[in-house]
Amino acid sequence: MRKLLNVLYITTPESYLSKDGMNVVVSVDKEERFRIPIVNIEGIVTFGYMGASPGLMKLCADNGVSLSFLTPTGRFIGRFQGPVHGNVLLRKAQYHTADNEDCALHFAQIFVAGKIQNYKAILQRFIRDNGTNSEVEEAIQLLNTSKHKAINTNNASSLIGVEGDAANTYFGVFPHLILHQKEGFHFQGRNKRPPKDAANALLSFVYTLLANETAAALETVGLDPYVGFLHSLRPGRTSLALDLMEEMRAYLGDRLVLSLINRRQVTPNDFVRHGESGVVMTENCRKTVLTAWQSRKKETIVHPYLEEKIPIGLLPYVQALLLARTIRGDIDDYPVFLIR
Repeated sequence: MRKLLNVLYITTPESYLSKDGMNVVVSVDKEERFRIPIVNIEGIVTFGYMGASPGLMKLCADNGVSLSFLTPTGRFIGRFQGPVHGNVLLRKAQYHTADNEDCALHFAQIFVAGKIQNYKAILQRFIRDNGTNSEVEEAIQLLNTSKHKAINTNNASSLIGVEGDAANTYFGVFPHLILHQKEGFHFQGRNKRPPKDAANALLSFVYTLLANETAAALETVGLDPYVGFLHSLRPGRTSLALDLMEEMRAYLGDRLVLSLINRRQVTPNDFVRHGESGVVMTENCRKTVLTAWQSRKKETIVHPYLEEKIPIGLLPYVQALLLARTIRGDIDDYPVFLIR
């Protein structure tokens, strides 16, 4: 099993990355602030525009470390990845699968049905912990219907419609899951580009982290993160990463966001309105979320298909590996991750 290393998050926008021997060096205004051996990390995510030296990029490429650039508000800019050493036969099989409408639809149905089932599991847990709630219970029934519709759709357009309806149902009752600080985290549905409230800002930020790590996991196992089955192909869009992360959004993203709010680890004062960027997190808030994200990744679960204990941070990698095995024909069908 792959070793879970750290992701280095650079949250100060004025930071510049360079190398010194086998070390990553972080400087602000030409003054060194931090350094870490390249062998201790598996990825670097930087929130800013100052950039990185060519020497640092080569150091990352030589050591299989991905380098991702985001705006200070958390919007994805791009990723730098070294030479791909994946099995060319696996990628050829992936492209063939993506070009086959029936095969692509089958994988897309699994991703969407898994996402809906995990939405349902989040709401069922809320009922178990907090007692009956008619609106949430009705949403659970609607999601159950949507899951069956997703499995039985006969084209991608219909599937996307089912997925959209299920998301609206789930986020329609999401305010019930916010138990504390309800006024400061008033939620009226999912919105993005830009997020219009603090809860949506948190969701968008965490989803960006998940998408980045899922793309890196796909490249690690030899798959092309840009060629997916559900999300349309678009230059620069990691379509397969967006596909694969669907089943993990609720478990890795939503639960973390709800925990941060309900435990008061973040407060309404941690967010500001920032022109066209909508509501954004302060730098201290980003650090709080990233610390919680890294801590969450170190927790362990028993994987429902492998029946082995793994760190939660390896979940994108494990699912990417299972997807690769399915595409190669090593296993009969893709075992989507479902919350127990």
